[in-house]
Amino acid sequence: MNFDAALDAALNRLHEEGRYRTFIEIEREKGHYPHAVWTKPDGSKKDITVWCGNDYLGMGQHPVVLTAMHEALEATGAGSGGTRNISGTTVYHKRLEAEIADLHGKEAALVFTSAYNANDATLSTLPKLFPGLIIYSDALNHASMIEGVRRNGGAKRIFRHNDVAHLRELIAADDPAAPKLIAFESIYSMDGDFGPIKDICDLAEEVGALTYIDEVHAVGMYGPRGAGVAERDHQMHRIDIINATLAKAFGVFGGYIAASAKMVDAVRSYAPGFIFTTSLPPAVAAGAAASIAFLKTAEGQKLRDAQQLHARILKMRLRGLGLPIIDHGSHIVPVHVGNPIHCKMLSDMLLEDHGVYAQPINFPTVPRGTERLRFTPSPVHDAGQIDALVKAMDSLWRHCALNRAEVSA
Repeated sequence: MNFDAALDAALNRLHEEGRYRTFIEIEREKGHYPHAVWTKPDGSKKDITVWCGNDYLGMGQHPVVLTAMHEALEATGAGSGGTRNISGTTVYHKRLEAEIADLHGKEAALVFTSAYNANDATLSTLPKLFPGLIIYSDALNHASMIEGVRRNGGAKRIFRHNDVAHLRELIAADDPAAPKLIAFESIYSMDGDFGPIKDICDLAEEVGALTYIDEVHAVGMYGPRGAGVAERDHQMHRIDIINATLAKAFGVFGGYIAASAKMVDAVRSYAPGFIFTTSLPPAVAAGAAASIAFLKTAEGQKLRDAQQLHARILKMRLRGLGLPIIDHGSHIVPVHVGNPIHCKMLSDMLLEDHGVYAQPINFPTVPRGTERLRFTPSPVHDAGQIDALVKAMDSLWRHCALNRAEVSA
């Protein structure tokens, strides 16, 4: 086989479809986010505003987080030195897990190197713990959940997105005695819509199923202490396993699950993705713990309120221009484009001509024909930056003669 030719063919397909992914090299500046400096391919520099980042609340530059990380770095050095089982568990990891467990009102928590790893490792391990387990997974669950369910070798059922009636039909067709788990998300990040948490929990209680929720795009952002949508909706106690990240609203790095002490102990003991991975650097664990603790407070609520206000303002102004935004009431602001080439072109022009960085979202992240730009306003985006984005979108939409008919939510 001509391996080079096969690689060329695979890459050329991406170029032809307009969905070849280009990495934009940026330098964040402490204290100035969302401002950053873009290094162009020719080596020149340009000041830009980041509008597609997942540091939803600006905690990646917050003094409370940075101070905790500096102190831990000076005290312990860089790496953890091993897996959690072999020399890689420190006081910082234990403090972080205690902070997470308290946040979600659970007995215990387990920290992974990413939320992707936490989903994959946990969902692929559960059938080992519950022989015959059937997992019912929402059709739009994140790739990490899909991979975990796929790899576990057990039975799986896919229910239509947020369709509890279809979920009920699938469950009714299976053996009532079989162990069951329902896996879903609180916020689906590409459209920004919410999962029907209460309805799923009601059904799970009715049939005796476990519940598994991904709160990756919600922790820090919703609820009186930032525990997520389940906390906001008073359903957190009804969720058996909560998955989330330390890398978005908390502004640091890593992922976790929170559950009963017995469930966490079993996953800790059986999941290869946890057992054989070097643990987080202590400084990262310290920063994440500090971020969670801060966002539980009234000061954290001020950041959540400011973020929601900026999201509402941006949606209102874009909708006022007739742009096809998708609005389900969350903090995420997608603008539907519907063509990968047009989406990449808009992204490039925003960056080059207006200093606005919004990465195009193409297949397979979203279905073909639903390509979009996805804006993530934060408390640290100011009124001038919002105004500049809106004016740039108005100008480019008119220049490209794109449809201004709104996409219904």
